Amino acid sequence: MYWLLTLLSLALLGLVQALSSSGNRLLVVTEDSAGKEKYSTFWGDLESRGYRLSFESPKNDRLSLFQHGERAFDHIIFLPTRSKGLGPSLTPNLLLEFIKNNGNVLLTLSAESPVPSAISSLLLELDIHLPPDRLSLVVDHFNYDTNSAGEKHDVLLLPQPPALRSDVRNYFGGDGVVAFPRSVAQELGNQNPLLTTIVRAPETAYSFNPKEETETAEEPFAVGSQISLVSSMQARNSARFTVLGSVEALENTWFDARVRGQQGKDVKTSNREFAKQLSAWTFLETGVLKVGTVEHHLSTITESKPGDDSVAQLGYLNPKIYRIKNDVTFNIELSEYSFDHLSPFTVLPGDSLQLEFTMLSPFHRLDLQPISTTANGTIFSTTFRLPDQHGIFAFRVNYKRPFLTNIDVKREVTVRHFAHDEWPRSWMISGAWTWIAGIWVTVAGWVAFVAIWLWSEPAYERSQGKKLQ
Repeated sequence: MYWLLTLLSLALLGLVQALSSSGNRLLVVTEDSAGKEKYSTFWGDLESRGYRLSFESPKNDRLSLFQHGERAFDHIIFLPTRSKGLGPSLTPNLLLEFIKNNGNVLLTLSAESPVPSAISSLLLELDIHLPPDRLSLVVDHFNYDTNSAGEKHDVLLLPQPPALRSDVRNYFGGDGVVAFPRSVAQELGNQNPLLTTIVRAPETAYSFNPKEETETAEEPFAVGSQISLVSSMQARNSARFTVLGSVEALENTWFDARVRGQQGKDVKTSNREFAKQLSAWTFLETGVLKVGTVEHHLSTITESKPGDDSVAQLGYLNPKIYRIKNDVTFNIELSEYSFDHLSPFTVLPGDSLQLEFTMLSPFHRLDLQPISTTANGTIFSTTFRLPDQHGIFAFRVNYKRPFLTNIDVKREVTVRHFAHDEWPRSWMISGAWTWIAGIWVTVAGWVAFVAIWLWSEPAYERSQGKKLQ
């Protein structure tokens, strides 16, 4: 009976941890005890998805992000603090080390709280810039809530963000309206190619310090589409760092609030749905690619058969050595993790999944085409002829797209020359027929010459002279 309960407990634990592909230990850094109540709906949504929340103060001396050389938490949420500094366990170097160890961070900002110096240093390290006065907020006189911000215009009403490009998946889209109260503007630099904007401010928005005496902002920090309200960075190890410029957007008040734009129509906000999408992407519940089987083998191509039936496998799977000019087939299985299950991965119409056959540089770069699907994945394949070059080569699939975890799969193989008994015979090469004919003409001419020489001995006459003494 005891072992049955143990197996049941392990199964339930595995089910809970499976909701996030990287773990369910979530640290919430806040020094305001009232934060649990203001964001209780958000905390409840996270707990319903299997996360174990730990609320800690940044000044807690016993707080540690690592234990025995491993992460003590899988994810961190930072709420705004009143103090200008964080504790010794939350220095910029430790936070960067946490990201390097595949930890994920959701950072929230507020125009009513100054940004701690440790957070500012971390953002500068990532090439994310904040207003220098630290009290500025984003104002828009055309896209605001007339119910709550009829005078200040600091509660922006924006539709859920569209896709970044036609070939990029959108994990934050929808038909609803999201309210961003008192947002902090962010400006992304050009030195970090890993940064991506999730929500961009409208062209009519600008950053403004309400404590300035002037009625107009003469030199705003950023204007229009320069302002990023929600920013993200996915590191090369696929760890994710997200900055939400408005922590008030996560409050219970805005999860079910009714807002009114300048058109005068009351609508319900989609903040709760957007918060779920944002936290799910940050904590690796969505946009996660998994690699299944990777195979390569010799192939023979039958041109008379259509489609995939024209390619047949020769030999065994994944050999270590090939010969130049062999026909080779490469297969890879990809799955996409979404919340609690794996599903077959599909490539968008404007995108392509490619295979590189490379030594120092690619000799081939070919599109991988889907040929079949399994219960959890899609098998992509291509067949090609190896180059006329020997050496150490690698099959490589290097797939990096915004909002998707990175894939870099390598399989090294050796490509050799023809063996001595693998070269085609000379009489099978039409270009050699002239030289073969010349050889046999030479042989025949020599035999004829020898025969003529042997059978053409000259006739000698006997001498009639006297024998001399």
